[in-house]
Amino acid sequence: MIRREDILSMEYLKKAEFTGSHLGMRYRLEKVDMEDGKKLKATVWPEPFGFVNTPAEEKESSLFSFDEDGVKDAVAWLNDRLFEEKDRWDNAGRGPAARR
Repeated sequence: MIRREDILSMEYLKKAEFTGSHLGMRYRLEKVDMEDGKKLKATVWPEPFGFVNTPAEEKESSLFSFDEDGVKDAVAWLNDRLFEEKDRWDNAGRGPAARR
């Protein structure tokens, strides 16, 4: 389970992306500028590759408010993805055939 304490501070997120992984699921939190203000974008994808080297169709993202509540909501969403897609993460890193 991913906890809020696993994610760096809002001050860090204002300046850089934060990436991590847990049980075969990689994730990234980043600030994005939208028409209605700044948002926190959370993205998940299967191991073993990093964000840039993973095809877009293997990534799933959601937007949250860019504040402490948004970070907590993003962590909850990450954990939802972790448990709802358990088979996907269990097969991560075994190649496309293992994910079918």
